[in-house]
Amino acid sequence: MCDGSVTVFFQQAKGGITVKIVYPICCGVDVHKTFLVATIITTREITPHYARKRFSTFNNSILQFKQWLLTNNCLDVCMESTGKYWIPVYNLLEDSIRVTVANPKWVRAVKGNKDDVKDSKWIGDLFRLGLVPGSYIPPRPIRELREYTRYRSKLVSCRSSEKNRFQNSWTVCNVALDAVVSDMFGKSAASITDYLLTTDSFDPQHCISLLQRSLKKKADQVVASIEGYQMSNSQKERALLVRSHLDFVDQAIDSLDQKLDVMVAPYESAVLLLGTIPGVDRSSAITIISEIGTDMTQFGSSKRLCCWAGLTPGNNESAGKKKSVRITRAGVYLKPALVQVAHAAVKSNKSSYYKTKYERICKRRGKKRAIIAIARMILTAIYHMFTTGEVFNPSDLYKIDMPQEMLLKQQEKAVKQALKLLTSLGLIQSADISVPVA
Repeated sequence: MCDGSVTVFFQQAKGGITVKIVYPICCGVDVHKTFLVATIITTREITPHYARKRFSTFNNSILQFKQWLLTNNCLDVCMESTGKYWIPVYNLLEDSIRVTVANPKWVRAVKGNKDDVKDSKWIGDLFRLGLVPGSYIPPRPIRELREYTRYRSKLVSCRSSEKNRFQNSWTVCNVALDAVVSDMFGKSAASITDYLLTTDSFDPQHCISLLQRSLKKKADQVVASIEGYQMSNSQKERALLVRSHLDFVDQAIDSLDQKLDVMVAPYESAVLLLGTIPGVDRSSAITIISEIGTDMTQFGSSKRLCCWAGLTPGNNESAGKKKSVRITRAGVYLKPALVQVAHAAVKSNKSSYYKTKYERICKRRGKKRAIIAIARMILTAIYHMFTTGEVFNPSDLYKIDMPQEMLLKQQEKAVKQALKLLTSLGLIQSADISVPVA
């Protein structure tokens, strides 16, 4: 047995070919919306024996499928991650059966010679020989937390779209207020837009009275950006609809944040641990935990974690030529969160650690590659922090936050080594060296 769950043995086939059987009894499942096709493969000596059956994706039928697996002593199942259809099956099987969820690109059959039965058989054959890498499926509490954080990211994107839509509704009505104010949703700008939506005539003096603080200095520019605007009643109604929807989305995000605070309570120590990293706030920490969890044994190493998150260069080489080294498209939710954290880290006043590294890489590789490199450094740090339980304290931090006295000593040492090298090469004479007195 391997890790207590996988049997590994070798069989000698005819002709001297060695066949490695990783799962003597396993099942390949082809999942669809309304039904699934399962093929149990039982290896006897060298010949596999197949048993096929079709089940509905209703709960009672999935439970019958589960009992069929247990009856045939099949505890290892592999299925393709088809949309969201695999999740109901996984939910009912995970308590007593080891389920491997595979990326479709690893189990895709050849076009022109495939159907539901052949697909399930093909998945089972690949899985039986250990050729299907499993996808990371976090435990149920993390999965539920992930549903909320991903929904929150969708609402934040929706809020940004509504803000742009509301701002564009003023642009098409000859109101250039966004060219004067820095925030169209600040107190002064919101008061002005409310006034314009509720009146049919424009009073410059009343508009100036609505301005607050530093915007009072731009009173003439504000009036000039509004005078002569043309806004019909239907356009006002549309702007009001957009703003009401924006208010609704803001309320939904606030409700989600309150719910997330309750759900993340068991992981509060991990949230505080991530908060020691420059650029990571509470919202970003919750998003990271919901995507990768807190148990790093699932990934094995920081390199595999970074690859899973889509922060490593791709490997596309043929005939000795590298065709592309672009990062992969993995980590649809995790990667944007880490890039956002990286942008905050390089601008953080708490520590200049990542800022210094970003500036060094940026000179050689450009801004985009540099920010991806910083995001990968942060994810690597997160892996080791979760593994060891230590706060953010990189081993080369002393090189960034070095005391002035130590920095001077390092420079003096470097100067002496450089002079010694030049003297040994005969480029300068010892008599020509004059060391300034500090």
